Order: sequence, then C-alpha cells, then structure tokens
Amino acid sequence: MRSGPMPMLQLAALVYSLLPARTQYDSCKSLVNTDDAGPSWEFYACQPRPIPMKRYLKVKVEPAGLTCGDPPERFCALGNPYMCFSECDASNPDLAHPPKLMFDQENNGPVTYWQSVTWKKYPEPLLANITLSWNKSIQLTENIVITFEAGRPTTMILEKSLNYGRTWQPYQYYAEDCMEAFRMEAKNVRDLSPVTALQIICTEDYSKWVGFENEKNLHFEVKERFAIFAGSLLQNMEALYKRMDINKGLRDFFTLTDLRIRLIKPATGGTFVQRKYLNKYFYAISNVEVIGRCKCNMHANSCHFKEGNLMCECEHNTTGQDCGKCRKNYKAKSWRSGSYNPYPMGTANSCVAASSAYGNCECYGHSNRCSYIDYLKIVTCVSCKHNTRGQHCQHCRLGYYRNASAELDDENVCIECNCNQLGSRHDRCNETGHCECKPGSTGPKCEDCKPGHYWRQGCFPNICDNELLMCQNGGTCQQNQRCICPKGHTGVLCESGSCDPAGGKCNAASTSFLGPWTLLAAALTSLLAASCE
Repeated sequence: MRSGPMPMLQLAALVYSLLPARTQYDSCKSLVNTDDAGPSWEFYACQPRPIPMKRYLKVKVEPAGLTCGDPPERFCALGNPYMCFSECDASNPDLAHPPKLMFDQENNGPVTYWQSVTWKKYPEPLLANITLSWNKSIQLTENIVITFEAGRPTTMILEKSLNYGRTWQPYQYYAEDCMEAFRMEAKNVRDLSPVTALQIICTEDYSKWVGFENEKNLHFEVKERFAIFAGSLLQNMEALYKRMDINKGLRDFFTLTDLRIRLIKPATGGTFVQRKYLNKYFYAISNVEVIGRCKCNMHANSCHFKEGNLMCECEHNTTGQDCGKCRKNYKAKSWRSGSYNPYPMGTANSCVAASSAYGNCECYGHSNRCSYIDYLKIVTCVSCKHNTRGQHCQHCRLGYYRNASAELDDENVCIECNCNQLGSRHDRCNETGHCECKPGSTGPKCEDCKPGHYWRQGCFPNICDNELLMCQNGGTCQQNQRCICPKGHTGVLCESGSCDPAGGKCNAASTSFLGPWTLLAAALTSLLAASCE
C-alpha cells in the first residue's frame, strides 16, 4: 500500500466531517464523500447571520438647522414646564446632541440622545426627516425599535426605500388618532391575516400619552408579521420560508436600502399645545435598533464591511454587492437567486461555467442552452432572451437598441425602439435609439413634424401658414390645413372667384385672379346657354 501525503481535497473533507452539523441556511457548501467519485462539493442556499445594522449606517437629519444647539437653547420637562434645567449647546461637547448619539454604545453610562430644536415656531409644524442609509440591501429579522426620551411623537410615519433613496414608500403610520391624522382606520399587526400580511397600517399603540417615564419605545413589528405564517412562537419557519420562496413581494417587504423616520408632531402630554410653554415640545431619540442581515440572494453566508460599504462574500460563482449576477465565464445559465426549498438546506442555483455547459459558449446570461452547428463549426446560444440575438446573445433584436448604461449581461441591456408607427418608416432604430422618419416627420421617435408640416395621423405639408402659404382674397388659415374662403371665392388658397363674369356681377378684384383658361371656359358656358334659348 502506497503511503504519502493525503490529497488536499480528502483532507478538507475530513476537516469538514468534524465540523458541527449545519443549521438553517448558514453554510453555502460542504464536502461530501462517495465511494464512486470520492470527495466533492455539495452546494446549498445560504445567508449571513443577523447582526445589529446601526453600526454600518449613515444618518442624515433634515431640514438643516433642526438639531438643537445653534444657537444654544434651554428645554423644559413636558410634564412640568417650570422644570427647565436642560440646555443644548452645539459648541459644548457635554451639552451637544448631534445625530450620531442615536447610534452610540452607552455601556450603562448616562443616556445620550439626539435632540431637535423646540417648537418655538408654533403653529408652524415641527417636521423632521431622519434618514438611515446603508448603501446596501438588507433584510430585517427583528423588530425595529426607536427609543424616545421626551415622549413618543403624536404623529409619525416610518418609510423605506428599496433603491437607495430615489423613491420611498410607507412602512407604517403612527398617530394618536389615525382617522384624524391620516384618514385611516386604526389597526395593529394581530388584525392581519396571510392574505393581508403586507398591508400598510396605521397604529395608535405607540402614540397615546402614558406618562413621561413610561413606554419610551416605538416598534415596527417584524416578528409579528413573520408569526402570521410561522405561528406565534415562530416554530413553523418552514411555512414562512416556503411562502417567501414563491412570493417576491413578501421577501421585498422585509428588504430595504434606506429607512426614513418622518416626525410630524411631537408629544404634547395628552393635552392641547400650551403656547406659553413651547420650549417643552421637541423630539429626542436615544436609540434606533435595526437587526437584520445583508441581502445576498441566498448566495453568501458572510458579509463584511469593506472600504465603507457592506459587501457579501459571494459563493456559487456569483458576484456583486448583493451576489446579484454570475461571475465572468460562469454565465452559461441565467442568474437566479438561491431557493429556500427544500427546507432546511435550500437550493443553491449556482452559476454554471460556460465550458461545463457546452464548450466555450458565452451567452451573457441571456440563454440557458447552446448548440453546435456542424456545417459552420461553431457553438451558438439557443433561444436568446431579454430581447437579445446573435451567436452569443450579444446583439439586440430588431426593434431594440443597446442600453449604453447597462453591462452586456444585464437583463435590461436592450431597450425597445418605440418608433411612432405613423411617423416612422419601420419599427427599427439605430444604435442611439433614433428611428428612421417618413418625409415631414422628425424627432428621436418620429413623433413630431418638421416646420411647414402639420400632424394628422402622420405629418403632411401645410396648406397655409399665414407666412409663405397665405390664403388670398381675405381667406383665413385654419390649423395650417385649409383656407376658409369668403363668399364669392374658392380654391385651395381662395385664389378663384365663384361669381358669373358673363353676367357682369364680378368686380375687378375677383376677376384679376382668373386665369385665361378659366375665362375661356366661362365664355363657352355663356355661348352654350344662349344657343339653348
């Protein structure tokens, strides 16, 4: 029996065999050993562990000047307007309350908090937008908890963005009276069902005054929504994962890149605003707790903070900040997110090397199949998707053009020409998206008319325009399409008279525009009439 160093793959298999058994989606792959093939990798769907996300965010408070301390200001207790012992001074580190104090580690020390200016401009609303940005897609796994130090706001909206703050959508409304504040019926999560689980609700649970020292926390209930599918104790996670696997809307509901807290009205102590004591009304937040995981599309089990950004450590031959596309030379199949099913291992849906699919067939993710054409001696992609065509799906179909801002493997690499059917010669366009126009039409899509033309199910030359093509004999031009002639005149430009010259009823002005052939025709008509008598 030959002895020697153990092969590296077998050594790795031995190490992996000694590791603890994997749990739900915490490992992307493992080495398995079979009698026939020996050790080989087996791939699974995977995702990073949940972590506190507040340490990786950037915060912005708007409008400018809303944070207290410039100029210095004194604050009073909401419950007792005569207790005015607090001061905010941005120039003094011990008295300043900047936004970063919403996310610091207090470690059993004094409570630190961000604080707004007082409501000294009442009745103008005291509005504040606090935006938390991660520059990365994250998935919530626990309730969002916001801790207020001067009473929870009377009215507030929590919003989220899925596209880095370009657009926003409401997450939940909060009000002392939902009907009065937002024209919405008050609800809470326990009122929801699997059918209405993604409904945006207004809740009164966190806005009613219960005392200054009590109930500082405001929640956005994530686990309670999980429980709609997984049971009150979250014991049936398989049911939740199965639902998330087939329902993209459910996955997206718990996914965000940015979170925005819109403060609309501060706590008032359960009474009307006392205009004599406006320095007791303000916002103060000591903590915002966001627990979640990096969204890696089930292709990574770890996420690291690199150069100021969270990045997934991608497996399964994927790449990108969210593992959202296949690596170069691994695009023989279209990219797919990993699947939660079958539970609890899931399906990796790994990207596949072009060489393992069919020779060197690169389809940029727009085809799942290649074919060898014998008489041409080439391998070509079959059934190109996403409006692409060509041997490698590298060109756009007729009627589409290349999106200059997209990579060749982007699903949106080809944009429809959208040529105007009435103004263009056909539905094709050039590489910049400009269509070929019929005579008289113009514009990138041939949707406009050139000067001297008008639109009427296509572009036609003007009949008149009051400049070069003027209506004659006092005629008026109607929408460049026809001359409205005065009585006694006809013709495209009202250039002809309709009177009877033989009867002597035409004046010089009207006959001056009659040509010789018209006069001859009139004379013949007069002679014929006389012979008939």
